[in-house]
Amino acid sequence: MVKIKEMPFAEKYAYALEYTKLLETFVSPLLRKHLGDKSIMDLRSTWEKVVQPIPEDASDEAKYEIAYHNWIRQWESAFNLIRDRLGEDGVEEFKRADINALKKENSGPAFMLLKVIQALSPSLAFSLTAKQMVYQLQWFTPFNVPELTGRKATLDIPNCKILDSPEGEVVCKVGCQSIYPIWLAEQFKVKMQTDRKDKSCTVTLTQL
Repeated sequence: MVKIKEMPFAEKYAYALEYTKLLETFVSPLLRKHLGDKSIMDLRSTWEKVVQPIPEDASDEAKYEIAYHNWIRQWESAFNLIRDRLGEDGVEEFKRADINALKKENSGPAFMLLKVIQALSPSLAFSLTAKQMVYQLQWFTPFNVPELTGRKATLDIPNCKILDSPEGEVVCKVGCQSIYPIWLAEQFKVKMQTDRKDKSCTVTLTQL
């Protein structure tokens, strides 16, 4: 088993807030484009019902747990509203909008340097990306890392935290199994495969 740097709860909390803001950046324009401002008000009304307040004096772990489940509920309710009102075309547009938002979020100086490395040494670029993803994905769920090399990374998830949430099924199927693999392939030239069994999953990252 590979020993990895553990992400602190304060950083996990920051990621949960960041991804909630990311959701808002592409959902509102999508709704406004197809359904008008009332649909945005409808979604925000739903969010007000499902989002729990985060006490300022709570521990970092408690803040993370609340923010994490708020993000899942908001993501799921946004997806369901778009699917129910816009059908499969809306689903595909939602997925593409999420992918584009992830690309924009990860397009800073570090990514530009990675592109240079990718041109010089694709295997080194993969290794750097895989190590970063192994660290970053910790905010989603706990996992073990049986393998982490310059050619392959394997994440063993005994019990996915996302699927512990009643709203997590759609996040798993649409987010983890569709959106994330497309994003990683298009932006980082990394192939992501998921092998889910009930609430457990094996995620494999390889170089494209």
